[in-house]
Amino acid sequence: MTQAEQKQAAKEFAEEWNGKGYEKGETARFWIDLLQNVYGVSDATKVIFFEESLEETSFTESQNDVSGQSATQTAGADATDGNSLNKRQSRLFVDCRIPSTSVMIEQKSIGKDLRKPIKQSDGTFLTPFQQAKRYVASLPRSEHPKWIVTCNFEEFLIYNMENPNAEPESLLLKDLHKEYYRLQFLVDTGSDNVRREEEVSVEAARRVGLLYDALYKQYGEQPSAEELKSLNALCVRLVFCLYAEDAGIFGHHAMFHDYMKSFKPENARTALIELFKMLDTKIADRDKFADDKLLAFPYVNGGLFADEKIIIPRFNDEILTILLKDCSEDFDWSAISPTIFGATFESTLNPQTRRSGGMHYTSIQNIHKVIDPLFLNSLKYELEQIQNIKAEKPRIQKALDFQTKIASLKFFDPACGSGNFLTESYMSLRRLENEAIRISYKGEASLGLDTDIKVSIKQFYGIEINDFAVSVAKTALWIAESQMLAETVAITGKEMDFLPLKSYTNIFEGNALCKDWNEVVPSSELSYIMGNPPFVGARLMSAEQKEDLLSVFGKDWKNIGNMDYVCGWYKKAFELINTTGIKAALVSTNSITQGEQVANLWKPLFEQGLHFDFAYRTFRWDSESALKAHVHCVIVGFSCGQSPSEKIIYDESGRANKVKNINGYLVDADNVFIESRNKPLCAVP
Repeated sequence: MTQAEQKQAAKEFAEEWNGKGYEKGETARFWIDLLQNVYGVSDATKVIFFEESLEETSFTESQNDVSGQSATQTAGADATDGNSLNKRQSRLFVDCRIPSTSVMIEQKSIGKDLRKPIKQSDGTFLTPFQQAKRYVASLPRSEHPKWIVTCNFEEFLIYNMENPNAEPESLLLKDLHKEYYRLQFLVDTGSDNVRREEEVSVEAARRVGLLYDALYKQYGEQPSAEELKSLNALCVRLVFCLYAEDAGIFGHHAMFHDYMKSFKPENARTALIELFKMLDTKIADRDKFADDKLLAFPYVNGGLFADEKIIIPRFNDEILTILLKDCSEDFDWSAISPTIFGATFESTLNPQTRRSGGMHYTSIQNIHKVIDPLFLNSLKYELEQIQNIKAEKPRIQKALDFQTKIASLKFFDPACGSGNFLTESYMSLRRLENEAIRISYKGEASLGLDTDIKVSIKQFYGIEINDFAVSVAKTALWIAESQMLAETVAITGKEMDFLPLKSYTNIFEGNALCKDWNEVVPSSELSYIMGNPPFVGARLMSAEQKEDLLSVFGKDWKNIGNMDYVCGWYKKAFELINTTGIKAALVSTNSITQGEQVANLWKPLFEQGLHFDFAYRTFRWDSESALKAHVHCVIVGFSCGQSPSEKIIYDESGRANKVKNINGYLVDADNVFIESRNKPLCAVP
């Protein structure tokens, strides 16, 4: 089943079940229909099981007059201080279970509130989720679900049991055709949503590569630098249009596709130029006598379509077929991960990576090794504390305060590439904000509180030397903004317009080691620095890179010639965060924590007040490329403000070890440095 077919099947399923849903009579038919017709399970009756019987054992305490009972009477009771436990067994029935993918489903009839407690047969009141957890307690540990889904035929609430106290993800039946991939875990035996997003994003980049190659040939045998730059910009614009028509940003589905399909190849170039101009023109400023097909498109803003000087080549049958069929009809862009897609898109169109055999991107899991201990873990904990406040008004006020707090944070990646660290950080922050909105929105009607979105891509800054990567990073952030807006709309039910683009990305083109970081984002406003600066060894640097390093450290710094290129980012970061509360975390090759580089780099910085807050010891940083290049890396989290009393060293397996100090060798020990010497330590030759 292609993505287009699956999307259509999801739409038909939602239409079929709209307004229907009786728990006792239609649960089995609903789920079998979903698994077979939307997710391609050949015989769902062999996969999903209904009304499974479980035996629940419970104990109630009763008062006993032990002194008046014989030994025979008290046998079998756990008697303590006159009390005994009465054993009670009862039958429980699980609505649905999919053992192969570790999924348990608690189904309710249409109209039932999935978040409110419902009276049970024993008189207790439980929410559907609490009811499912009660069933889990009667299962062997090996059969405990990874996912619990509660459903009322109109909404799916998805609980990831890796984090059972977190708010569930919500998916409305009416949105299934746009977000069907979010239920992929129902049938995905070997992975989860992340792997699905990775596959979709890599496939999207592959299709863009086909389009790029076909367009490239139209520029002639040796395209000029200006033509290559135009080709990159053209691909970015086309990707935005393809995403916009699938994600509902444009007026209707397939709007861009239908517009381009109405032209013959010889007229497609002119049609595209006219479209780009229209997308960059405010509604009020448009020629009211222009073609209705053009006037139907919204105003985009954001500068994406502003440059009218880009060189667009003539189209032919091949280009139009790839654009309309491969990139539009046969592919759903709304399912991509902007975090992964940005990097794969950039590497697909980068001549160096194309020659080396494939796409390079930092996996989402590796990004979280940096951002989780840097800021995300503490913010998640803070939100969990708010969720546990029982009184409604204080809980809502704390949620609003939390939302204001995270909207005030600013993040900076001084080697941002296609923006994957910034994009994933933005999406993680918006997910937290959506949970805060969910809390405050429940009481909005009674309290009259504001639940507008406050977190913005304006909070995210970057520097990147490659002009094309800058364009890709901006586009990835816009796509991320669109996806997170859709999740907010699902929570509040309020329609919000994504266009025209109101947020502006702060991604700057330039050499990070030659640029004043304070000009990008003032240290007085900055909260966190993060990223994955380029890996170039001391002996492998170009003359220009050596000059860059010299300009950062100055001629008086000891042993600059033995320092890797990445050391420049640590020095620049220190200069920005010194005497501030800014925290930083960077990925590097492990060479900066071994041998003479430790004393060369870290000793002077430690003496000026820098300290490590957390660190990942050497682990293999796998490149997600066809070549699967392996680099042995460390992650160092550092700051110059108050040193945390408890520091964490993560080993290769990711296990956290709390320590008192982390020295330059990433060891729990004092800050000692082994330096090169020209005299022996003792009386030896």
